[in-house]
Amino acid sequence: MKVIVVGSSHGGYETVRGILADQPDAEIQWYEKGDFLSFLSCGMQLYLEGVVKDVNAVSYATPAGMSAQGVHVYVEQEITKIDPTHHTVHVVNHGNHVERDESYDKLVLSVGAVPFDLPVPGHDLKNIYAMRGRDWAIKLKAKTVDPTVKNVVVIGSGYIGIEAAEIFAKAGKQVTIVDMLPRLLSLYLDEEFTTTLTKELAAHGVQAAVGQGVKAFNGQDGHVISVSTEKGTFPADLVVSAAGIQANTEMLKGVVDLDDHGLIKTNDYLQTSNPDIYAVGDATLVPFAPNGRTNRIALATNARRQGRIAAKNLLGTKMAMPAVSGSSALSVFDYHFASTGVKAGTAEKLGVTCASVLVTDTVRPAFVPADAGNAKVWFKLTYDPKDGRILGAQIMSKVDVTANINTISLAIQAKLTVADLAYADFFFQPGYDRPWNIMNVAAQKAVKALEK
Repeated sequence: MKVIVVGSSHGGYETVRGILADQPDAEIQWYEKGDFLSFLSCGMQLYLEGVVKDVNAVSYATPAGMSAQGVHVYVEQEITKIDPTHHTVHVVNHGNHVERDESYDKLVLSVGAVPFDLPVPGHDLKNIYAMRGRDWAIKLKAKTVDPTVKNVVVIGSGYIGIEAAEIFAKAGKQVTIVDMLPRLLSLYLDEEFTTTLTKELAAHGVQAAVGQGVKAFNGQDGHVISVSTEKGTFPADLVVSAAGIQANTEMLKGVVDLDDHGLIKTNDYLQTSNPDIYAVGDATLVPFAPNGRTNRIALATNARRQGRIAAKNLLGTKMAMPAVSGSSALSVFDYHFASTGVKAGTAEKLGVTCASVLVTDTVRPAFVPADAGNAKVWFKLTYDPKDGRILGAQIMSKVDVTANINTISLAIQAKLTVADLAYADFFFQPGYDRPWNIMNVAAQKAVKALEK
């Protein structure tokens, strides 16, 4: 069998890895249109802050390492056309400008997404950067130590925007985050959490300009100098645009079915409208466990899960893509937070009716001092008010307790209720936890609320 895999980030890598695990003698051609294989944008913050020293280390694989396993790796080679009728693709080699056609038995599209380019005046000025891919990582690294960069404006307050803001604040820059939404991180956390995090950002020189959209990038001599919104103008020697992503699927029009957002339509087995073409990653939807519908959740965990399952299906082992909860985590200076499933702030958009309980406590018993690892913790549990089924949760503390969210993610997927969680068995040791885990406490509170 000959399999062509397009794209070398999370989904593409896991597809190749899955095929090698289950059928190592398969012929695999792996294509990356850029000049570097498998760069991981999710690791960019660690590189930009100097935790990881070598930008080339932020990768899953190398051409040499994959070639040693029998994979035919093609870097700087782009698939520009697909002929599903004849099972061929057209390849353009950007290194030597030679073009050719290749045949396939199965084709896997891990084409991903590209940064959304705000269609406002001045969007083509210099010093407006994105934060996605190795090339941008190298450019951004230079700006962190550029003495002419004093003011940075970040557009968007999702994870990428917050990471960019923290990076440049730590580099000594004055940072402003502009977002159309009324709160920073509002797609991931409810107000009880974002209020504290917004204050934490402000304490480190990051100001929030929320509830306002960008109207123009203003320039001088071809370089950006400020960003205007409907509420004000903010000085900017550098703009980092993290205003969202759009599916990289322009080439696929007329090849496979796309939805009205340009996302690739797939069935439960990750097949597109052409059964020999599979799709994984940020250009697809995933089944969302809390409401049983599909949702766009652009996370590495989902892409890798899709890649492994696509590999099994194209090799003949039928396996449906399991529902996911959309679990994620991040740090904002001293705070660590994680969330999964439905939040009060996202419930309406998801078409879900929910109730929530909030518990604040200390991570460890009160007698454990702060310098021994104790700190305040916030935990919010969201559930169905009719039957108590667990729909989501959020947690935050200056101590890293984010792993609790993995338990809630599993509870969502298993369709457990707050009654199931109320007395679930979790260990206790004063150096790590309290006698009742905070998840127990929240679930017990929710059970009482349901009984009223």
